[in-house]
Amino acid sequence: MPHCTKCGAAVADNAGFCPACGAPQSAGVSPANPAAQSQMDEKVAGLLCYVLGWVTGLIFYFIDKRPYVRFHAAQSIVVFGGLHIINICLGMIFGLSFVMGGFAGFSGGLLLYWLVGVVGFVLWILLMIKAYQGERFRVPVAADIAEKIFGKA
Repeated sequence: MPHCTKCGAAVADNAGFCPACGAPQSAGVSPANPAAQSQMDEKVAGLLCYVLGWVTGLIFYFIDKRPYVRFHAAQSIVVFGGLHIINICLGMIFGLSFVMGGFAGFSGGLLLYWLVGVVGFVLWILLMIKAYQGERFRVPVAADIAEKIFGKA
């Protein structure tokens, strides 16, 4: 039978505190699986992969090794990283067309730039909802690219 480290009184196995003096014991009641209690819920982590686009996807891809979370992290990197690159290219192409040619090319580019932004916003909301519901919703082209780059999760 173990004894209290402070007063020497007998304490029960896995007791958190000494019954005589109340001092905390190092044996303490330990949870069955301490790693499981320190991690957040899989669905919440999946949702958080999309919150700041590809940035949070990248963070969760490296810090969380659970397959469900890695799937959403990889898809977030590909979807929102791709949309980010498309927006940069559209901005450069149609910004240059405004300087070189006038307003006609610029207005068409502005409409396309706006359309990509709306698609990105709708995907952002949809993917966060589906991840929180526990679904592995696959964006048709992006999920395949994510599997090729990051492997199957």
